[in-house]
Amino acid sequence: FWTLHAFSCCCFIYVAEGISDSDDPHDAKPDRCKGIEFDAITPDEKGNTFFFKGDHLWKGFSGPAELSNNIFNELDDSHHLGHVDAAFRMHHQDDLNVHDHIYFFLDDKVFSYYNYTLEQGYPVEIQQEFPGVPSHLDAAVECPKGECITDSVLFFKGNEIYSFDIKTKSVKKKVWAHLPNCTSAFRWLEHYYCFHGYNFTRFHHVSGDVTGTYPKDARNYFMRCGEGFGHGDGARRQRCSEVKLNAITTDDKGRSYAFQDAMYIRLDTHRDGSHHFPISRLWKEISVVVDAVFNYGDNMYIIQGDQVYIYKSAVHYTLIEGYPKPLKEELGIDGPVDAAFLCPNQHIVNVIQGQKMYDIDLAATPRAVKMERPIPFPEIDAGFCDADGVKVFIGPEYYSYQSPMILAMGKIKPAPQKISPEKFGCEK
Repeated sequence: FWTLHAFSCCCFIYVAEGISDSDDPHDAKPDRCKGIEFDAITPDEKGNTFFFKGDHLWKGFSGPAELSNNIFNELDDSHHLGHVDAAFRMHHQDDLNVHDHIYFFLDDKVFSYYNYTLEQGYPVEIQQEFPGVPSHLDAAVECPKGECITDSVLFFKGNEIYSFDIKTKSVKKKVWAHLPNCTSAFRWLEHYYCFHGYNFTRFHHVSGDVTGTYPKDARNYFMRCGEGFGHGDGARRQRCSEVKLNAITTDDKGRSYAFQDAMYIRLDTHRDGSHHFPISRLWKEISVVVDAVFNYGDNMYIIQGDQVYIYKSAVHYTLIEGYPKPLKEELGIDGPVDAAFLCPNQHIVNVIQGQKMYDIDLAATPRAVKMERPIPFPEIDAGFCDADGVKVFIGPEYYSYQSPMILAMGKIKPAPQKISPEKFGCEK
């Protein structure tokens, strides 16, 4: 269910290293696992991450370098760039003509690519496309609305940061003297990383603040470099047949999470890879296994034993003051529970204990069990409801129903379906 955590980030070797017998400098492939400073890092519209150094690139977190113009043909064939200064993937769903396009910067020019093809009319002057943004940039990274106030791009030049509003084309200049000089920047799973040398520093995208112990060696996190590297070196991906979920939910912002043991995985960011993290990384007060999780409005309810924690999802999962509280006090039911789920645009949460499902009206005061119904399973691990209906998870399988009512009324179980690698990042 969870992919290995032995990713590492950026290691570059200058073209002079990794020497071959050929006199052609293109044959001297750099090796990022020997410690390299990247020129640029960006994902494409399919979620592949590209790491650039000189006229070479790496596609993904493992594998050898190849020439950039093997994929982005016009970079060398037409314009003989040799390298790029900065790159980012545009996030602006209000304008599908630019959304998910890759922008490359070199000196005072900008190139726009989609599906590995240079868009007609490019390159253009940076000032023409991004007025107020300087030339000879060091790095760039997208900042979507919800993380920044509006869809924006952060441009780096020395310790100066230019926050560019994509819609209004206005620029705000900041000075983040405490950050290292970022030679590339990367947004990954809603976190922001400044790459410098073969290290990286995670920073806050609005304030530039750095919390935690940094810098860290990129080879331990953003690439697979084998023995001696990786904070999960030697770990293997869980087989799909071994998956046993504790809970699964989607919040009001469309972020989907599955919980297993003391870890969680994001399900909606699969194009950026499937990665598992400790639950306490996002929900700081939760350090052990959860029993059930569901969302109501902009609140996430996490049930653990006879206690319930309620987090505000709009503020990076901040625990609401006064919580945790007894489950009996909050929902009118004693813990522990096996599962809980809420269907879209509903205010009835379905809580499962053993072979019974309890309907609780979240709009009522006080909250109490509205209806009790049997279900055709002696015990389940997790439950989830979306526009496609209800899914009941038992070990590595799940059962689909059109609604909670059909789940309760059903006498014959539907055919089980297998948890898939595509959705959960496990191995077959």
